[in-house]
Amino acid sequence: MKITGNTILITGGTSGIGRGLAQALHERDNRVIIAGRRQNLLDDITTNHPGMAGLQLDLGSPTSLSHLADEVEAHYPELNVLVANAGISRSEDLTSDEWDASIAQAIIETNILGVLRVTAALLPILKKRPDATIIVTTSNLAIIPLSAYPTYCASKAFLHSWLQSLRHQLRDIPVEVLELSPPYVQTELTGEQQASDPRAIPLPVYISEVIHLLETHDHPRGEILVAHDRQRRFAEQEGRYDAAFAAINPT
Repeated sequence: MKITGNTILITGGTSGIGRGLAQALHERDNRVIIAGRRQNLLDDITTNHPGMAGLQLDLGSPTSLSHLADEVEAHYPELNVLVANAGISRSEDLTSDEWDASIAQAIIETNILGVLRVTAALLPILKKRPDATIIVTTSNLAIIPLSAYPTYCASKAFLHSWLQSLRHQLRDIPVEVLELSPPYVQTELTGEQQASDPRAIPLPVYISEVIHLLETHDHPRGEILVAHDRQRRFAEQEGRYDAAFAAINPT
């Protein structure tokens, strides 16, 4: 992926990692379109970043996704980068008699089907563009799960596997497929407490390192891994899986 001169659509671009990437890429002379459900946030961000555009999008709505594709074709036909970043995270107590599949269903709808739907909607456009790239946000919890968040971790594991297949199928088509696999970052993904948790990486620090990896094309096998990611990412092949699992899942 080139770091400047792109037209980039970022889902989940109104908060957290998506918003951080949108601002950083906007500063590097890219045309950035953020997509999200809350129009007030879209308006606030685009007002404070002249040249940035906002599109209202509900990833759970086929009508909304169809409208997105039409909007892009009409107003942003030069789109060459999709960052599928929208996602939700919820804890689940599988031992509770009150546990049901409602939380899991919501996570699967957004984290898995949302990514598949937006990719399906925009891939025909991207295939027509030079220097096209798809970036999907997963998590290093796809590799070693945090047991309190079983469906969230599994949704990211699904994407980790699916992206490998997508990358292979597009090997003869000039669309680069990258996986952004964040560690624990100071965002509000799991609630307000995460945004100030000293154990989490400050968001600006994380975004800065990601941008550097993109600039230097330092993403072997299509995985964008900051230094903090790598110990967990390779724990199993280095024989450290049990210790790494126990470290985040104490008994």
